[in-house]
Amino acid sequence: MARWQMLLAEFDLVYVSQKAVKGSVIADFLANRALEDYEPVKFEFPNEDLMTIYTIEEEEAPKDEIWKMNFDGTSNAVGYRIGAVLVSPEGNHYPFTSRLTFECTNNMVEYEACIMGIRAAIERKIKILEVFGDSALVIYQLRGEWMTRDSKLVEYKNLVMDLIKRFEEITFSYLPREENQMADALATLASMFKVNNQACMMPIQMSIREIPAHYCNIEEEDEEDGFPWYYDILQYVKYRTYPTEATENDKRTLRRLTMGYVLDGDVLYKKGKDQILLRCVDKVEANKILEEVHEGICGTHANGFTMAKQIMRFGYYWSTMEGDCISFARKCHKCQIHGDKIHVPPSQLHVMTAPWPFSMWGIDVIGAISPKASNGHRFILVAIDYFTKWVEAVSYASITKGVVCRFLRKEIICRYGTPGKNHHR
Repeated sequence: MARWQMLLAEFDLVYVSQKAVKGSVIADFLANRALEDYEPVKFEFPNEDLMTIYTIEEEEAPKDEIWKMNFDGTSNAVGYRIGAVLVSPEGNHYPFTSRLTFECTNNMVEYEACIMGIRAAIERKIKILEVFGDSALVIYQLRGEWMTRDSKLVEYKNLVMDLIKRFEEITFSYLPREENQMADALATLASMFKVNNQACMMPIQMSIREIPAHYCNIEEEDEEDGFPWYYDILQYVKYRTYPTEATENDKRTLRRLTMGYVLDGDVLYKKGKDQILLRCVDKVEANKILEEVHEGICGTHANGFTMAKQIMRFGYYWSTMEGDCISFARKCHKCQIHGDKIHVPPSQLHVMTAPWPFSMWGIDVIGAISPKASNGHRFILVAIDYFTKWVEAVSYASITKGVVCRFLRKEIICRYGTPGKNHHR
């Protein structure tokens, strides 16, 4: 607008602000200047090449093995929820929904929903998948058209790139929110499913996520390939071999990780910060260690961080030790029962009493008292017998070592004898 104003300044134009514009005037103006090739304005700005390719594919005969997946995420004051639905070639719908219990942004929620749907497709051994979502940022980043600059989303994108390698063909397409009602309904836990009469709706599988999708879990890793988490490190340290599908970046990362490990025979050790060797354990051994340290014979039902430090002092290590300790402590039944009673001692208290009168005294000082007494005294030295609760109190202008010794000699020892124990507060 500023450039137009500079170009039109030579014509000595006068700008008059319009007070009101009637709808009929605008309608007449558009009717007089109608265009034959007029098209409605599309605010989403879709990719024209993608629209062309999609139109050509619609004309071809659909393949029976093509599945579709819609995903959506919701982030509001109520919480973080994600939803995804798989649509089979026959029209059957398989919905999935989860609630996220960790803090995340709107884009992170969309990535979580996409990853949940892709993993569900992998479990069903789907080879050709069409992914639809109403988040333009996620879709165009996964297609490689937009760069991923946010550090929180880089790990999510890398995880999706690893998951899509298991498909023969996968495409990502943007879908307006109005056409993505089913996934949106799953994310908001609303009953808005639209299903044909011939299709059947499968039961909803609902779960609770406590960690991000890109978080490395030793249980999932062991169940996936049957090897412990340190298998690749052990193979490189022992035989100098890399995984079969490792890239140059993966090989460089593996070489950097192995610098902190030592092999002794067939046992792999991790170098601690103080250069103490910690034996690497697998999932089975890690579960036994967690149970023994937390609720074993010498278990103290400590929190997750204290458990992790104790395990390292015992000489054991695994990659997700701290997170597993926190999760194990949260699931402990006894910790849940006694967790809220923070002021209750862990064991029964035994009151210690004096065996006879005037054998144990408790001494305390009261003051400074303001205003002063008439004789200028501001402090009161008090001694209480634990057995009889007898009180001896004397006021002083100041409390010094000589004053305390004189008080004990005159008021306690000369009257009641030498006490067995004094308790100073």
